Amino acid sequence: MSAWTLTNALGAGSAASLKNLREQRSGLRDNDFPGIDLKTAIGRVDGIEETELPRRLQQFECRNNRLAMLGLNQDDFIAQVDIARSKYGADRIGVFMGTSTSGIQEAEHAFAHFDQSNIVPVEYDYWHTHNLFSLADFVSRVLNLSGPAQVISTACSSSAKVFAAAHRHIQAGFCDAAIVGGVDSLCQMTLYGFHSLQLVSTQPCRPADAARDGISIGEAAGFALLETVEDDDDKNICLLGYGESSDAYHISSPHPEGEGARISMEQAMRMAGVSASEIDYVNLHGTATPANDASEDKAIMTCLGSDVPCSSTKGWTGHTLGAAGITEALFVCLCIENNFIPGSLNTKTIDPEIKADIVLENRPATVRKVLTNSFGFGGSNCSLLLGRQG
Repeated sequence: MSAWTLTNALGAGSAASLKNLREQRSGLRDNDFPGIDLKTAIGRVDGIEETELPRRLQQFECRNNRLAMLGLNQDDFIAQVDIARSKYGADRIGVFMGTSTSGIQEAEHAFAHFDQSNIVPVEYDYWHTHNLFSLADFVSRVLNLSGPAQVISTACSSSAKVFAAAHRHIQAGFCDAAIVGGVDSLCQMTLYGFHSLQLVSTQPCRPADAARDGISIGEAAGFALLETVEDDDDKNICLLGYGESSDAYHISSPHPEGEGARISMEQAMRMAGVSASEIDYVNLHGTATPANDASEDKAIMTCLGSDVPCSSTKGWTGHTLGAAGITEALFVCLCIENNFIPGSLNTKTIDPEIKADIVLENRPATVRKVLTNSFGFGGSNCSLLLGRQG
């Protein structure tokens, strides 16, 4: 990864995430999202409402694309892509995005208008807002790219799986570089939907805690530029391996023994040629629901054992759903660059049934190779192995 940028409840730009990770300061707040009457904590991003889209892209106007625009404008990311475009050509850089809901909030507004007037508002533009591909279309146009473009929507693994899709496209010769990323914004469907499944906590989430009772939902936008590097290049943080599985155990519950999670982690290590003893840290999917945490713990114990430090970073941002994969992959990059392992924020008393080494407080550490897990509804699992070459 030669460039990246990250925006979430901790702030816009990677520096805000690093600062708050180091200071163990959460971005979760009491629910203040308009139109949502739920007692819960959310990871809301400040600045979306004030973000404006370029005049030439006004048809893409929606909260999700404004969040994408806010994210793209951080960390000199657009300037770095400009350099890559000059190097490879606009048609040789692919765009691979992940999202779970895209701009569905616009459809929510349209249906609310229909309920009142029996007319869908004329300004509702499904293709440029709600449609899943609108995110990749929007990002491609902002960055002036014309290479392959794809949106993956596999619930919470969406923006982890884009790394695998981009790698395969580059390997096949369809493009020379790729923009990978994910954007998911708060809306009624996700908050009320997870609440209807009794998965939303009334307080900030507590991954692996004995008293954990559900997730906190957040929103985020993250992007990275992937380019091929030489085998002896030790400067960049690289995608060393990935693993994907689809256990299809249940539409909303994980396999109780973590079978799909185990398969994806083992595949990622096998692809990278890395043994369990070489993994310095695991960024857990760690949603703070009883079933998910227990399932992932069994998978960790089976393929890694109890000696590898593990933690969930969802206590900082909430579960950013389709953007969770990229958000946590970039958190991992910050940990590798700055040599620390983040604790599981808000977790006080580890569930005695959980056997993995759950880190509660930030600790300094040499971090070279990290697994980061993203496991979606329906058993759509993805593990990424990121780190330094060699």
